[in-house]
Amino acid sequence: MHKTHIPQHIVKRVTDRRGSAHPFSDLDPARTALVVIDLQNGFMVPGIAHALCETAVGIVPNVNRLATAVRASGGKVFWVQNTHDDTCLTEWSILHDYTVQEKQLHRVRSMSAGSEGHALYPALDVRPEDETVQKTRFSAFIDGSSDLPARLRAAGCDTVLIVGTVTNVCCDSSARDAMMLNFKTIMVSDANAALTDEEHNAALTAFYATFGDVMNTDLLIGCLSRNAASERRRVS
Repeated sequence: MHKTHIPQHIVKRVTDRRGSAHPFSDLDPARTALVVIDLQNGFMVPGIAHALCETAVGIVPNVNRLATAVRASGGKVFWVQNTHDDTCLTEWSILHDYTVQEKQLHRVRSMSAGSEGHALYPALDVRPEDETVQKTRFSAFIDGSSDLPARLRAAGCDTVLIVGTVTNVCCDSSARDAMMLNFKTIMVSDANAALTDEEHNAALTAFYATFGDVMNTDLLIGCLSRNAASERRRVS
């Protein structure tokens, strides 16, 4: 797992501007969604993966803990799968144009629906009440990539917790776009995985400085539990 570090001067800047180091700690659990990005065999299993992220396996226990906590406090869990379809070759041709042919073909095989690479990693705790989403771009929130924003709004969610792989590509781009679509967005520091600590921390620092909040798993579970208990007391 990564050694996460956000410089103290960035924390101070955020606190001075927002009035709190964690402005979304008052989240409403019943309006919160855990959005799990790309934890698929195609990124996590040697011999299958077209873009192996070795650190991703290590975050699975925290992702499962968060999923349990979100469900228990009344929220929703969405499992997002990076997906190749034929339109990617024309509508997102630039990705393939600057990828060498061998790797391009491996990505197509690995990310096509129904393939072993496209499947969610088997140790993930996916439940029947959860939802799965297929996205065709790095970001799950950019127009045309998926129907996730509409599904979140239909479920009454205004807050999203972003976890998955890799921190600085699909997770970061999804988180930034979620914020710009007016979702309160939190990246979970110890439930995102990148190829290196440097890339992981650079993405989290840039996101935290401007776009949203960054918390770890224990802090988030505490917020969910505390806020759900407070709401139960309020309505009883």
